[in-house]
Parts: sequence; C-alpha cells; structure tokens
Amino acid sequence: MTDHGGRANEPTSYGIQPPTPGGFGAPHPAPPAYVPSPTVRASAPDSAVNRLLGGRYRLLSRLGHGGMGTVWRAHDEIVDREVAVKEPRVPEHLGEREHSTVHQRMQREARAAARIDHPSVVTVHDVVVEDGKPWIVMELVRGPSLGDRLQEGTLDPREAARIGLAVLDALTAAHAIGILHRDVKPDNVMLGTGDRVVLTDFGIAQVEGEQQLTETGAFVGSPEYISPERVLGQRPGPESDLWSLGVVLYAAVEGMSPYRRSHTPATLQAVLSAEPQVPARGTGAFGTLVMQLLRKDPAARPPAAEVRRTLQQLASPAPAPATSAYGTVPAGGSGGSKWVPPVLHRNRVARFALGGGALAVAVALVLLLLNPFAGDGPPEGWQVRPENEVLSADVAVPEEYKRVQEDDDGELVWYADPSGVFEIVFWHRPVKSENSSDDNPGVDPAARKAYYEKGGESTTQMEEASVTYKDATHEGREAVEMTTEFVPYASSGDDPVRYRFRELLIPGEKESDPYWHVRVRMPAEGQAAKDGDAIFTEVTEGLKIHAS
Repeated sequence: MTDHGGRANEPTSYGIQPPTPGGFGAPHPAPPAYVPSPTVRASAPDSAVNRLLGGRYRLLSRLGHGGMGTVWRAHDEIVDREVAVKEPRVPEHLGEREHSTVHQRMQREARAAARIDHPSVVTVHDVVVEDGKPWIVMELVRGPSLGDRLQEGTLDPREAARIGLAVLDALTAAHAIGILHRDVKPDNVMLGTGDRVVLTDFGIAQVEGEQQLTETGAFVGSPEYISPERVLGQRPGPESDLWSLGVVLYAAVEGMSPYRRSHTPATLQAVLSAEPQVPARGTGAFGTLVMQLLRKDPAARPPAAEVRRTLQQLASPAPAPATSAYGTVPAGGSGGSKWVPPVLHRNRVARFALGGGALAVAVALVLLLLNPFAGDGPPEGWQVRPENEVLSADVAVPEEYKRVQEDDDGELVWYADPSGVFEIVFWHRPVKSENSSDDNPGVDPAARKAYYEKGGESTTQMEEASVTYKDATHEGREAVEMTTEFVPYASSGDDPVRYRFRELLIPGEKESDPYWHVRVRMPAEGQAAKDGDAIFTEVTEGLKIHAS
C-alpha cells in the first residue's frame, strides 16, 4: 500500500532484498513525494486501469507489489473516497493448488486484519471476489513504508522508538485475540500523515485455531526478520513477533538487518548462530532493549509490557533545558543535576567544586589542566557501588547493570548487562576453598592457563581455549592480567561464536590471604570485543580495595 509505483527489485515475502547496483546500502531512487490525483491516468499503459470491481471500486494506478499481490490505488464510487485494493498475484506456472493456497492466505489476511481494532493496524473495508479470486479493499495510507524511508538514511533512536512503539501496540492488539503477524519488517510498516504508523500485510498471519496453510518444508516470511524458533520449525508465539520488532528497530538506526547475508541459507544460519554487535547508532537503553529482543531463547526476551515502557521513555521528547549563570543545565542524565563541562566529567573533585562557586571552579580547572589525567571518578553512565561485606572493595560498573547474585560462600558478586552481551564478575576468595569440589587454580597464571586449556570449571566450561597473560599492577600491588579466547562447551553449528575473558588477578598481602579476581566476559570479535575491552579497563581502574 505504498504511495509510489514500486521498485524494480522490491523485496517479496519469500526472499531477502537483492543488492542495489552500488551494493547493499546504496541508495535507491527516491519515490515520488505525492499521491497522483484520481483524475490522472497511470503513466504507463496498464490493461487493468479503469477496471471496476464489485460495481464500485475503480482501479486508478498501481502502487506497488509484494510476494502475494499487487496493490492498486482505487476510487470507491459509492462513498467517493480513495482506497487501496490488493490483487492476488500468483505466477502463471504454478498449479491450481498453489493458486488456491494464495487465495486462502489473502482471505485470511482480510479476516485477521479486520478482527484487530487498533489505529496502527490497516483498516479492511471489503473483500470483492472477481474472476474467482479475492481482492482486498483497504484504507489508503498516504506515505512511504519504513523500508522506503530507510533508503534515504537511518533514523535517530527517538524516532525509531516512536515507530517501534506503534508497531508494538499493533502487535499487542493482534496477540490479544490470538493472531501472530509473522512478517514484521520495514516494508510492512507504513508511515502515514500526522505521524501515524500502520502495520500492514497480515497475509501470512497465524490465527489461533485455524488450519495451517504452509506446506511442509516451505519457507514463508522474510529471512532476515524471522525468529530463530521459526527457522527451527518450532511453534512460534508472541515472542517471535517481538524478535522481528527487535530486528526492525536495529535496522531503523543501522540501515539494515544484522542478519542480512548474500543468500537465504546464509541469512537463516546467521539468525540461528550470529551474535550481532550492539547497534552503534543506538547505544544506551535503546541498544540494551534491542539486544534483549534478539536473544535466541524466546523465554529470555522481555515481555511486551516491559518493551512498551522502555520505548515510551525513549520516544518521549527531551524536556527543554534550563539555564544558569554557568550555562545550560541538562534535564537528567548520569552527569548529575548541575551543568558540568565535558572535560570535568571524570573529575569528582572538580564537580563538587563547581557547586561551590566560580572561584572554586577556576581553581579546580587549573589543577585539572596541570594534571589532566588525575580524575578519580567513574565515567558518565557508571557508578561506584560499595561491596564491603563480600569483596572488601568498592567497584565501578555501568548504572544499568544489575547485581544478580552472590554465591553460597559469599565470595562472588556478579553484575549482569541487561542486553546479555557482557558480564562482570568479582571474587574475593581463598587461595584454596574449603569446598573439596572446587577445582579453581587460584592466582597462579600458569595453573590457570592449564585449567582453561583443559576446559575450565569441571572441564565443561569451554573448548579451544587460547590463553595469554602478563604481569600487571593494581594500586601498587603486583597482579596478573589474563586474556582467554574460547568456544563455549558443546556449542553447535559449523562456525560457533568465540568469547573472551579479560581477567585481573590480585594476590593478597600474604601468600595465604584471599585474592581478588575480576573478570569481564565479552564476544571475541567485532565492535562488541572493543567495547568489552573498554569496560574491562574502566572496571579494573574503578576497583578500590580497602586497606586491611
């Protein structure tokens, strides 16, 4: 139902979008910015133009086409309004059975969409049977699809969140009456007038209780937006549509799906095994939400209510900034309630001095310039958390990380990244635990290297471990820094994802004293590996061990 004449390589429901002449990401010709007047005939001859359907819907021009039909702009001569009419489109070489299946799917689309009462779901007005096939009459959404919009450039996270929120609300309304969309993608998200967002194309929707129309072994849907459980042939649920929404949000800020490959089998394999990088243009809460939605396990994805709360917060316009004698005061954020120049963000002394007056600011600034790397505070978005009882130390971690657990022996504190990409673990443990089942090698780097090469904990933690280590110092103490790259034990697939441990081992004052162990787990490749290395640097710099 797009308001343009279609593109030569427009994707269908059965394949991924082919490369443009300049490669993936190259711009397509921009569609017209207007809808032609009803009195203007199509620019190219078309035998169906002026055809009258059902005695009331006159076809005016072709708008576009997809995997199951051609969409026309038409005029309803009874109520004098423009509508969109979807015509079944089946290749001539297919047999009668395939034609029947497509027609049944279109009738299902009409029934499914008509049952959903929501402003972000396309409205179905009528179904007209002509020449033995159903023509669906729908509202005409005047505007491009999200797919068309992304040909012009990516969206900022706030706009992507606004669009995603509307799509989520449409999906929630569908799920409430037992309908799964199963083909959520940018080309099925229309951007109408007045900031309206409309979800279209329920042609492969699964309606609870209805007979399946997909043949055994057939693939229906857009590969780069399909959920892993559907690739594996498992029964999908609402979480499958949420996965697709996560891919749409990723594509909205990055320009393309993270799973797109050169052909369909490679794309499906990527959906099953690839761990995408956090979207570079959508960090923070947006990136965290996207990575949560893209978890392989449907049960691990956040529920719709939680997704909605996050998208509402992200889509809300920023409050107008206040002003002071020192400049603009940002409304919220992790930098504190007072305006702080970016150069002072890491200097806690300077930040406190700022509240004391201009003279104190000047003094602090002079001191900072004399020693620009003397900041003793965490970076923006991080916080210091006292862990006196377990670790005898203070730790610095990102604000959004959740303190998940301590072990039964009270030696461990684990901070979990909401996206599941990273994890930070701190131990303060004896050189040898009283627990006889503990095979931990302690602080000895050579012993720990051998421990990992044999498979880690109980020899079932990792495989193909590659371990390096070097001497280091921490707050004047001798320490060891280790890097271990490995494949999780019993990983499936021909090209399993490798992970990395970055670790710091700090002995106690005496050889028999408990030691400190810091570990950051991250992917071993890509931008996520670079981000993980940066997290490790901040975590180790922020660890402040208390004097004994």
